[in-house]
Amino acid sequence: MFSYILKRLLLIIPTLFGVIIVNFAIIQAAPGGPVEQAISRMKGMDSGFSERFTSGGKDFSGSNNQQSFFSNNFNTSYRGAQGIDPDIIKRIEKIYGFDKSTGERFFTMVMNFITFKFDKSFYRDKNVIELIKDKLPVSISLGLWTTLITYLISIPLGIKKAIKDGSSFDVVSSFIIIIGYAIPSFLFAVFLIVMFAGGSFWQIFPLRGLTSDNFEFLPWYQQIADYLWHIALPVTAMAIGGFASLTMLCKNSFLEEISKQYVLTARAKGCGERKVLYGHIFRNAMLIVIAGFPSAFVGILFTGSFLIEIIFSLDGLGLLSFEATISRDYPLIFGSLFIFTILGLIMNLIGDIVYMLVDPRIDFEKR
Repeated sequence: MFSYILKRLLLIIPTLFGVIIVNFAIIQAAPGGPVEQAISRMKGMDSGFSERFTSGGKDFSGSNNQQSFFSNNFNTSYRGAQGIDPDIIKRIEKIYGFDKSTGERFFTMVMNFITFKFDKSFYRDKNVIELIKDKLPVSISLGLWTTLITYLISIPLGIKKAIKDGSSFDVVSSFIIIIGYAIPSFLFAVFLIVMFAGGSFWQIFPLRGLTSDNFEFLPWYQQIADYLWHIALPVTAMAIGGFASLTMLCKNSFLEEISKQYVLTARAKGCGERKVLYGHIFRNAMLIVIAGFPSAFVGILFTGSFLIEIIFSLDGLGLLSFEATISRDYPLIFGSLFIFTILGLIMNLIGDIVYMLVDPRIDFEKR
C-alpha cells in the first residue's frame, strides 16, 4: 500500500501542472480582464478613479504594486480605451503585472505555486490564502454536515428498501425520494425560507449567517445550539437532493449481494437474517458507498453550496470563487483552483485507501 500511496502522491505533480496549463489557457481567451475593467471604471461614474494614475500614484482599488502574472493577451489597444492617455494604460498594466510577456507570467506563477507563495487579490487587498482561510469554515460546515446527514439517512433507508424490495414501503419511499431529487436545492431553499424563516408563515430559523451577533458572549452549550439553529435550513436544502442517488446506490448494492451464493450458503447453515445482513452482506455492499464518501464531500464542499450560500447570505468558498471569476481576480481564481485541486486529489486518494481498508482483498498496487 505504501508504494501505491507514493505513486499517487507523485502523480499529483503532473496533474496539478496540467490543470494550471488548461485553466491559464482558458483565461487567456476570456475577455474583460482587470485592465479592461479598470478602464471601464475610469470612463464611468468614479470621477476620482483616474487621478490615482495621472498623479503618479501606484494605488489601485487597495492593491499596491501587484506583481500578478495573468493576462488576457492585453495590449495598448483595449476595447473602450479611446480617449485615455496611453501612459495611464501602461501604468495600469504595470500595477497588474501585464507589462510582462505571457511566458514570463506563467513561469512566475508556476514557481510561486510550487513554493505556495500566493499573490494578493486584485480587489480585496488580502492574500489568497488568508481569503480562503476566512471563507473555509462556512463551506466546511455546510459540506461536512450535509455529507454526514445524507449518509446517516440514506444508508439505513437503502438497506431497508433492499430488504423490502417491491413492497408498499419501497414504492412509497421511492416516490418521495424521486420528488426530492427532482426539486433543485436552491428552489427548496427558497421554500424553506418562505415557510420557516420569516417569509409568509413562521419565523423559526434565522435567515443569514452561521452564528448570532452575540455568539461570543454565549455559554458553550448555547453556542452549539445557536450554530445548529443557523445551519438547519441550508444543510436541509443541500441534503435533500443527495438522498436519491445514494439511497438507490445503497439499495442496488445490497440487492446485488443478497442474490449471491455466499448469502444462500450462510442462510443454509442456519445463520440468522440479521447476522447474514450485517455480518456478511454489509461489508461487501458498502464498499462503493463508503469509498465514495471523500469524493462526495469534496463535491458538496466546492460545488454544491454556491447557490445556498447566496440564498442564505453565507460568505463561503462558493460565493468567493464566483465573485473572483466575475471580476477576473486572477490571483484568487488560480490560487483557489490550485488549492481545491490539491484537496480533491488527496481526498480521492483517501477514498482509495478507505476502499482497501474496508475490503483487504482489493489491492490497487497490483493493478
